Amino acid sequence: MAYSCIRSGKEAIVRELAMFAIIGIVIVFGCIVAGYLMEHGNLRVLLQPAELLIIGGAAVGTVLISNPLHIIKKIAAGIGAVFGSSKFSKQVYVDALKTMYDLLNRARKDGLMALEADVEEPDKSPVLSKNPTFLKNHHVRDFVCDSLRMAITGFDAFELDQMLDLDMEVHHHDSTQPTTALSTMADSLPGLGIVAAVLGVVITMGALGGPPEEIGHKVAAALVGTFLGILLCYGLVGPIAANMTKAAEEEHAFLYVMRVLIVSFLKGTAPIMAVEVARRAVPGHVRPSFKEMEQACRGGGSAPAAAADAAAATTAAS
Repeated sequence: MAYSCIRSGKEAIVRELAMFAIIGIVIVFGCIVAGYLMEHGNLRVLLQPAELLIIGGAAVGTVLISNPLHIIKKIAAGIGAVFGSSKFSKQVYVDALKTMYDLLNRARKDGLMALEADVEEPDKSPVLSKNPTFLKNHHVRDFVCDSLRMAITGFDAFELDQMLDLDMEVHHHDSTQPTTALSTMADSLPGLGIVAAVLGVVITMGALGGPPEEIGHKVAAALVGTFLGILLCYGLVGPIAANMTKAAEEEHAFLYVMRVLIVSFLKGTAPIMAVEVARRAVPGHVRPSFKEMEQACRGGGSAPAAAADAAAATTAAS
């Protein structure tokens, strides 16, 4: 009961943290507008739909020109994820390590072949189906199930470790392509702002000889183009790309933890000790404590029980 309350509390904190991106955007634009108004600026001058259309439309067009469809879809999904909660909170790590402990504990007792049905149909697995978050993330699910499938077929720990390293490298490259594309778009925004400003100057030159108020309005509109290009680059699109990069790094770190756990078990380490080795590989800001992990895996089991697992693994290895 207490464990469930703690979990609910942590999930509430994660939901609150998910609002940070929105809060940050509000702060950026709010402070800029507030400072402008403090200097008695006229907000109507900043409302230039034509300038925004030129800059935004051209920026979107550059993305469409330079990227295939599957990367564009990933960009859209990544932007949506920026305004959601992290997929890899401390509780996600605890649940995943607990699931892996149950799975590997079964393999130690009944042999790796006992996991064949689990990895072939994870949705029907009595162990994996207890963790819907694990099953929902198809990258993590496939990474773990494919790795265990190779272990069942006879891959030793060293060969599997090399294969997983290659798998992670390819996956990390794929996951960084959308962020690279969005960063390129962000870098182009100041230049596109200059394009919009130049077009505004051209229009202004055509209006020379007219009323001074009209010329002043057109010059202001041209300068707003430069302002919008720089603001969108450094105040919106660039930070979103940076957030997406960190999300890709979080997923890479999670896969690395799963890799450490599986390889450690295949080298003969007891499941509870393999979980401890993997726990040490968890990033510090989401790393569960030893007691939290022991409580999740063993239901508050004692240290002697973990030592007995380690002794059994040592005996088996010898």
